[in-house]
Amino acid sequence: MPHLSLTVNGDKHELEVPANRTLFALIREDLGLVGTKDACRQGVCGSCTVLVDGVPMRSCLALAVRCQGTHITTVEGLKADGKLSRLQQEFINAGAVQCGYCTPGMLIMATALLAENPRPTETQVREALIGNLCRCTGYVRVVRAVMAAAS
Repeated sequence: MPHLSLTVNGDKHELEVPANRTLFALIREDLGLVGTKDACRQGVCGSCTVLVDGVPMRSCLALAVRCQGTHITTVEGLKADGKLSRLQQEFINAGAVQCGYCTPGMLIMATALLAENPRPTETQVREALIGNLCRCTGYVRVVRAVMAAAS
């Protein structure tokens, strides 16, 4: 089995993983970080999105061994000093969390957007979230939350 060294949410990990193990399986099953969700297993819903070296990636499609030496951020890694990030708090304030299944991916995508563009327009927010499917909110509150975090 290949040896894998990576950092997840600031913690360094050394693992032996099968060559066909997905990043999603590594995150949830090997590391016990269950915030990342898996709704489609085809890379189209966005619920499994994580940041790999700051870039959003669908963890259900990525092989773990391809992430050798990377820094990965999951939804759990958005907190700092035990406190929710501003974006996470704005999701709560705006009522943008319904069933919560899409929320981790939405938060990760919005985090990436705000890191690249701290003052996005509403159109830019909608475009950034286009690959994240939600069946509950209609996106209005999600967009409102991202805009509030950006202000």
